[in-house]
Amino acid sequence: MQSVESPAAAGSVPLASRARTGAQAAELERISHKVQDGRRIDVEEALWLHEHADVLSLGLLADLVRRRKHPEPIVTYIVDRNINPTNVCITDCGFCAFYRRPNAEGAYVLPREEIYKKVEETAALGGRQVLMQGGHHPYIKTDWWCELISDLRARFPTINSHALSAPELDHLSKLDKRPVEEVIRDLAAAGLGSVPGAGAEMLVERVRKIIAPKKASTDRWLDVHRKVHEAGLRSSATMLFGHVETAAERIEHLRRLRDLQDETGGFTAFACWTMQPDGVPEQHKYPKRATPGVYLRVQALSRIFLDNFDNIQTSYVTQGLKMAQITLRYGCNDFGGTMLEENVVSAAGCFHLAPIQKLERVIERAGFAPVQRNSWYGLVDPRRPELQRGPANPTEARVRAPSAAKVQA
Repeated sequence: MQSVESPAAAGSVPLASRARTGAQAAELERISHKVQDGRRIDVEEALWLHEHADVLSLGLLADLVRRRKHPEPIVTYIVDRNINPTNVCITDCGFCAFYRRPNAEGAYVLPREEIYKKVEETAALGGRQVLMQGGHHPYIKTDWWCELISDLRARFPTINSHALSAPELDHLSKLDKRPVEEVIRDLAAAGLGSVPGAGAEMLVERVRKIIAPKKASTDRWLDVHRKVHEAGLRSSATMLFGHVETAAERIEHLRRLRDLQDETGGFTAFACWTMQPDGVPEQHKYPKRATPGVYLRVQALSRIFLDNFDNIQTSYVTQGLKMAQITLRYGCNDFGGTMLEENVVSAAGCFHLAPIQKLERVIERAGFAPVQRNSWYGLVDPRRPELQRGPANPTEARVRAPSAAKVQA
């Protein structure tokens, strides 16, 4: 696959007029017919769309796929809170403005009672989930997390612990000196209900060696999620782009996710967002923030390419509510979480949290009905009892790998 930078990746995107005549128009029409027929596009076709299709054409195709998968005019979201029990991390990722080295000024581990208070506030607002990630603390092992998650399940049975990214699980495996399968087993027994897709960044080793050389490798990230799915848990998938990657590497990332989803069927959703370079430790390495056009292009393309993912989530926290509203016509069917607290992205100077009522108004103005969901994309909105459906808990959401016959070539 090519590894040179492209105009579309850099921000100079194709014009709609170029797709009206000539060879480019014919190729766009051919690939469009393939998408319209419900057939899978390959890597080369995805890269062609990235490089040559105008953003409006991509939006129309992404919206078509979205409506095919979600014919009802609804957009889901979850009432949740982000809690970072610690900001201590030893991976030293140059794009992260949140972490602190051990014993550095500002380093912390939250007291257990403070965590309980945050979850209690979330439950009082009808929350369904707490997203908990804590970096790679050199001394906090699996038993600390198991005790916390078990306590939360006992105190707040309606709140799911959506916790510990694949690199964190890999880190716990190393600290414990035992297989990651055993770590996942113990966490699930304690009450872990699902796993976030963080830490993927870009699933290409050339890129990871530049932006996150101490973090789990591409193959390890994928294998940890495989083990999560084999344990019966569901997880999400993400992509951070707009930094040192090429267009071809963006497609490679999506391909690796699609291949694993073919194998396990364990991913609930995909979300992507652009690099937020302001104030990060290695800001000099990164270009200016990617343009809205590039974000829409990649967002739409992910919906077209990831044909085996049911849900595509927008990122209003990084892109803002107005852009998130637009993405609902560029393939997204989910608004993510209300994130009653958010620390990691805001540390890089990007902070777009919104009250629940404001979030719902944004969805309604885009022509959709907002509906609350749980961590496994079951519809649980108490205001819409007629829509109550889907998995209600981790047991009902257990992974069942898709049969090969379901994957369309």
